Amino acid sequence: MRDEPAPRYEGFEIRKSVDLAYMDTIVPPDSNVCADCLREVRDPGNRRYRYAFINCTNCGPRYSIIHGMPYDRSQSTMRAFTMCPPCDHEYCDVEDRRYHAQPNACPTCGPRLQLTDRDGTPIETDDVVRFTIARLRDGAIFAIKSLGGFHLAVDASNDAAVRELRRRKRRDAKPFAVMVVDCEAAARWAFVSHHERVLLESIQRPIVLLRKRPETLPESIAPRNPNLGVMLPSTPLQYLLLEDPALPALVMTSGNLSGHPIVYENHTALEQLREIVDYFVLNDRDIRTRVDDSVARVIVREGKDEPLMSFMRRSRGYAPYPIHLPYSVGSVVALGAELKTTVSIGKANQVFISQHIGDLKNDTTFKSHIDCAKHLQNLLSLRVDTVACDLHPAFRSTRAAIEQSEIRVVQVQHHHAHMVSCMAENGLSGKTIGVVFDGAGYGTDGTIWGGEFLLGDSEGFERVGRLRPMLLLGGDQAVKEPIRVAISLLVETFGDRVAEVDVPAVRGMPGERREVFTKMAARKINAIPTTSMGRLFDGVSALMGICSQIEYEAQAAIEMEALLQRDFRTAEPFEYAIDMRDGCLEVDYRPIVGELVRLLRSPDADIPELSRRYHSTVVDMIGEVCARLVKQFGIDQIVMSGGVFCNEFVLVNALKCLQSRGFKPYCHQLVPTNDGGISLGQVVVAAAARSTAARPMDRGA
Repeated sequence: MRDEPAPRYEGFEIRKSVDLAYMDTIVPPDSNVCADCLREVRDPGNRRYRYAFINCTNCGPRYSIIHGMPYDRSQSTMRAFTMCPPCDHEYCDVEDRRYHAQPNACPTCGPRLQLTDRDGTPIETDDVVRFTIARLRDGAIFAIKSLGGFHLAVDASNDAAVRELRRRKRRDAKPFAVMVVDCEAAARWAFVSHHERVLLESIQRPIVLLRKRPETLPESIAPRNPNLGVMLPSTPLQYLLLEDPALPALVMTSGNLSGHPIVYENHTALEQLREIVDYFVLNDRDIRTRVDDSVARVIVREGKDEPLMSFMRRSRGYAPYPIHLPYSVGSVVALGAELKTTVSIGKANQVFISQHIGDLKNDTTFKSHIDCAKHLQNLLSLRVDTVACDLHPAFRSTRAAIEQSEIRVVQVQHHHAHMVSCMAENGLSGKTIGVVFDGAGYGTDGTIWGGEFLLGDSEGFERVGRLRPMLLLGGDQAVKEPIRVAISLLVETFGDRVAEVDVPAVRGMPGERREVFTKMAARKINAIPTTSMGRLFDGVSALMGICSQIEYEAQAAIEMEALLQRDFRTAEPFEYAIDMRDGCLEVDYRPIVGELVRLLRSPDADIPELSRRYHSTVVDMIGEVCARLVKQFGIDQIVMSGGVFCNEFVLVNALKCLQSRGFKPYCHQLVPTNDGGISLGQVVVAAAARSTAARPMDRGA
């Protein structure tokens, strides 16, 4: 049989994308402005000179402006702008750098900056950027619309301006991030390693936590913290704002009200931020999806060639890029946790993880959460058959999942999701020991867990170790006031002799307040038991006099770790006990508290050294419990997850400790170890539950 002649074509043309019933395209994350566009924006002879919205095929907004897939201009917020002839020519020229660059625009046909005062009244000026720079140098506070939402900006070298921003935003202690033009500028304010430089200059442009240089920028930017969150510009406008050497660093923090998501619409910004800022820099390019800045950290380990890269927040530049798995999870949507939540969508052997959404404490954030879940499914052309959510019955996302009756619901225990999340990103399967330390998670027994050793896999788990319970006096109020946890620890440790305990942190309390808390603990009145390692950190921090009132999550633990100055040397651990209770190893912290109280009574107590000893104790505790579990079950694959492992000292030394014992420890590097990674684990657990339910029964059993 002869071969058929090859078909002859009369021409070639680019046709408009068609809407496919099933898309298999990666939704592109937003990208920083490329070097070619920067050269043009700085070239006085270029038609896009100083244009704040310059972009090309290689850079610019993506995920934040997309309404639907396939990614065409008509399915993005850029559909509001008709390209002028020169831009249209670039867009259609296959040889041009802007060939099919969907956000392509120029000053003639594209988006424009708009300057207003705090009341929204337009301000006439020849140059919005230079006006903004001048006012920033005078100490003004600006709300600036960026790629995925608004930033609040002030001159980072102006202590008075930084403090005024804190006062207006009612944010007394939580660190601010700083933006500088390049890594050379960053090195003026912080120490920058080779690996940190690579991360800072990456196309994702995350905030990177760097070690501060002493006495450079005002302490008010990141009080009682050895780290400085630094990012490089990701948009043309941000580069333009840093063009004046007299303004080398800007505080750039999320533009939002406390507890609410980042503002991304002009009218909402004018409503919500007017009491905080003096001026607004707006623009008329709409944002479809709010996307906050990513926050990451590089951890260099002694004797290791490659550092650890860990996320505090995985968002702009990374979301919704998927995690690839060595197995299929089918079609699942996972709604994440209540705090630092993300949404994940399982599609075949990929899990697409959303941007950081925030804490589901109010209607605005929850609405954003639900919109994100629907939008991602739409972008992926996916109809899910299973929804995964947390086990906690009071979580908004859990209630929303249960109340719908259209698809199957799988509730996943919080710490099981943490454990499986770490297994998934590391491509692990089979029985695994999970060390899951965090602030709180609803346990299978209806109590609050948080210091757990689990044994299991994606199909199920058993609790094989835990921290001895302590009491949250007043429930959630104890999270805001760690001194309440401290009193609980003292009552647990000293019992009837607690009145004799005399340490500075307790001595400074009003007598009546101390007596009330003591009675609550002793009589278990409005006192909720918890095994939370996060709360143990809080209580110890309060006992040491480091932090007794909380403004932001994990503040007490962060400030206690800060005393270590990112020095990972271990010290002699405190005494602790491990007992077997109800078939479960229980770590008894009372010897730690007893020794700590004895040392705190000394007038020359070395608080940083006591912090080092406490941190070293937690590491030793992990190693000792895991050693017993490995011996008992014959399993040496260990994953570590939960917000406590945001602590560098604990993470680095726990890995070292477990490796030195011959075990195989794993941690997070692709998703946050905090609750931002929960949704990944929920997808995998829900997929396993669906698969198990679908298996035929073994009739020979």
